[in-house]
Amino acid sequence: MRTLLILSICVLPFSAIATIWQVGPGFTFTAPSQVSTQVGDGDTVDIAAGSYPSDVALWTANDLVLRGVGGLADLESNGLAWGGKAIWVIQGDRTTVERIGFRECSVPDNNGAGIRQEGHHLTVRHCLFQDNENGILAGEVHPSTIRIEHSEFAYNGYGDGYSHNLYIGNVDSLIFRYNYSHHAHVGHELKSRAWVNVIEANRFSNEADSYASCEVDLPNGGTAYLIGNVIQQGPLGQNSNLVGYGLEGLTNPDPHELYAINNTLVNEKSVGSFFAVMNGADLFKAYSNILAGGGTWTPGWWPATVDTLANTRITDIASVQFMDATTYDYRIAIGSPADGGGFPAGLANSGYPLVTIYEYVHPADRILRCQQALLDVGAFETCTTTGLSGEATTDELRLFPNPTADQLTLVVPHASPYRQVQVLDDQGISVHVPMKCSGDRILLNVEALRPGLYLLQIGNGRAVRFLRS
Repeated sequence: MRTLLILSICVLPFSAIATIWQVGPGFTFTAPSQVSTQVGDGDTVDIAAGSYPSDVALWTANDLVLRGVGGLADLESNGLAWGGKAIWVIQGDRTTVERIGFRECSVPDNNGAGIRQEGHHLTVRHCLFQDNENGILAGEVHPSTIRIEHSEFAYNGYGDGYSHNLYIGNVDSLIFRYNYSHHAHVGHELKSRAWVNVIEANRFSNEADSYASCEVDLPNGGTAYLIGNVIQQGPLGQNSNLVGYGLEGLTNPDPHELYAINNTLVNEKSVGSFFAVMNGADLFKAYSNILAGGGTWTPGWWPATVDTLANTRITDIASVQFMDATTYDYRIAIGSPADGGGFPAGLANSGYPLVTIYEYVHPADRILRCQQALLDVGAFETCTTTGLSGEATTDELRLFPNPTADQLTLVVPHASPYRQVQVLDDQGISVHVPMKCSGDRILLNVEALRPGLYLLQIGNGRAVRFLRS
């Protein structure tokens, strides 16, 4: 089985003479392009917040950190692109880009990008890509992991259907988390040909006024984890499929497995499908998803193995009891048909935990998902807290610290014998945890458990969930 390429990227030690470059008004260098040919491996470029119009650059050094300081460093193309490609062309390896805005790049071949990624490995955080022909355009490079977090992609695409909010080519893996991708111009909100796609706790939407196509398109299959996302298609969407998988041929390396866990999918068209999974895929596993609005599960074909459980399918969007569907607030109310109806999905065949640890917070942020005994369907949990903020409670039980890497304390008003306490993993299997009683407290040693969600259960059925970090 192919190894999952989503671990931290190893970085070689930098030279002791790595430099921090200061860019902006009042500094020697007033624009990023002025230092792009001078930086060396391992350097950091701090770009003061503000506007840098008509400034484009090529970055060739390795292990660079390119970051806005004090806010967003905003790069507006004004008709310029380095090499006819992008505002920034990145050819160095292991580049990190943070707090940079990329706007309005267009080129003669209609494929101008905010970032054109040509090196190995890229990390993008807290960035904005708006009104480009592609937000990020990445070609085939191996080995390469592209990680994108806390970023917004808006109104990108030339309008020909071949350019998108972001277009990731044939790389080893894409990790796409806590982002907001919306209003792509005819193209997709996300298109990725990566062998492994980890797509967690994002919002994809074209709302009421956008002609975007597919929300998430994974045209060549491979292994894909779609967990905890909000995916909305408006009435003007160009492609009736919200999520496409393998539709251009299952040409990525085996296995071809799509895992869709705790997503909220809303289709405001009367036609279409929530998942278009190409016939011939090895596995489609869909647990605890909300599928609201028109259309069907699939266009009519299914992969070799289908495993679906605890999904809420409702054609009348209002009947789901979202907080406010008119403003795209898809949190559910207590008493919703999705409230408490979920079921733990366990592990993928690769061993990857199919667990919603975080929820999307608009725009482009996250919180820890509230952990309770009953799992809700969809991307959001009904809860009186905002997440695992150090303590989990249910009825009279208190459990802290939560999350934890080693020790847990369970407080029970009337000291329960610890023999009544058991810990279940995400597949409902009891696991051994050393514990001892001390008054009204039960002390648990969980450091031997693998990271993930667990259920702590006490004799009469009371239970509380915790996260082993």
